[in-house]
Amino acid sequence: MRSRVIFSLLATATVLAAAEPPPQPAKSPDQPSADELYEAGKSLFDEYAPPEIKAQYEFPSRERWDAFAARLQQALDNNDLAALAAYEPEAKAALAALRVLPGYEDYADWLAVRLDYIEAAKEAVRQPGLHPPVITPGHAPINLPYYDLWLTRIRARPRPARADELMPVLGAAFAAEGVPPELAWLAEAESTLDPGARSPAGAKGLFQLMPDTARALGLSTFLPDERANVEKSARAAAHYLRILREKFGDWLLALAAYNAGEGRVRRLLASRNAHSFAEVADALSTETRMYVPKVCATIAVRAGVAPGDIPAPGA
Repeated sequence: MRSRVIFSLLATATVLAAAEPPPQPAKSPDQPSADELYEAGKSLFDEYAPPEIKAQYEFPSRERWDAFAARLQQALDNNDLAALAAYEPEAKAALAALRVLPGYEDYADWLAVRLDYIEAAKEAVRQPGLHPPVITPGHAPINLPYYDLWLTRIRARPRPARADELMPVLGAAFAAEGVPPELAWLAEAESTLDPGARSPAGAKGLFQLMPDTARALGLSTFLPDERANVEKSARAAAHYLRILREKFGDWLLALAAYNAGEGRVRRLLASRNAHSFAEVADALSTETRMYVPKVCATIAVRAGVAPGDIPAPGA
């Protein structure tokens, strides 16, 4: 009983850190608010936590936990793999909380993707010499740092539960936009194939489109929010990828621009007089450095197509 109480109160506090609460229906008189949940958790901790737990853990302040999501995103936006790897304990605790509390499942999928980056960054820091950037065996050679790391990780995990249901729809939508259907596996890397996944920054859906991007691609973001529509969001994401591929000339840079923003990638290429992802990867954010090889490894494992063999957009 004690352990369940402690887990519940720590989970509640962690959730308050991980994201803004999702929109809820009107609160009934007996439904506690976030403030009431926090105070209840603190009271439970003060009353029931054994001395050894209190000696090891300090119940967090609201301010400390409210800053968690912002700090994590800053670590993802910076260019320091070790700093990102240091977030592993906090992210694991937050994810455990989000998985068990009703109403936070969509945020959990967002955090699960970020925890994947954190764990990969930790491995890359621990074994820096084991991840050569060159892919050659039997395929078109291409420079892609950390691709082997992600191949190992993706091969070790099962297909997402909804893959059989969703991937035929996503692949058809991509093909309708003239984009190779194997690229639809981008959705696993973005959202673990959860159409409702959302981030504290406002991204939503299988392809984690931000509101401005979604509207620019012709999607409604309010009543209804079409980012949660499987086919419409897939066609929008595929159309955007095709535009980026035509602008940057290869899929690796297109994927980097999808994640980091077109302007950031273009400025880096210009500042270095560069023409490939490998030439600018070390100057991109830790998230983008891990995102591009993760997407490529996901496509290789799920669809059997290596990065250098993904065809250009068709008619």
